[in-house]
Amino acid sequence: MIEIKDLIDKVIQFRDDRDWQQFHNAKDLALSLSLEASELLELFQWKTSEEAVEQNLEKMKDELADIVTYALLFANETGIDITSAVNEKLEKNDKKYPVEKAYGVSKKYTEL
Repeated sequence: MIEIKDLIDKVIQFRDDRDWQQFHNAKDLALSLSLEASELLELFQWKTSEEAVEQNLEKMKDELADIVTYALLFANETGIDITSAVNEKLEKNDKKYPVEKAYGVSKKYTEL
């Protein structure tokens, strides 16, 4: 299994081989993340979740890969350690959504 650091290195190498770093500032990477997420959402338009997945799984895989790639580039550009960021967010969410209150419930933490 590939480690996050190795995946980041691979993405950076791909970018650098094409001299694209000049286009990868935090703002443009954030915009690209949003655009790619919108492309993923578009695959669900006018379909049930099940229909969308059945009809578009390969396209979804590509869009998700684009989203993750831009997220890794954004993290690299801003100096965010992605592993630490996810772990810290999980800790925050664990406090906001304690199992005994949130289990099987879709409410926002302010409504629990």
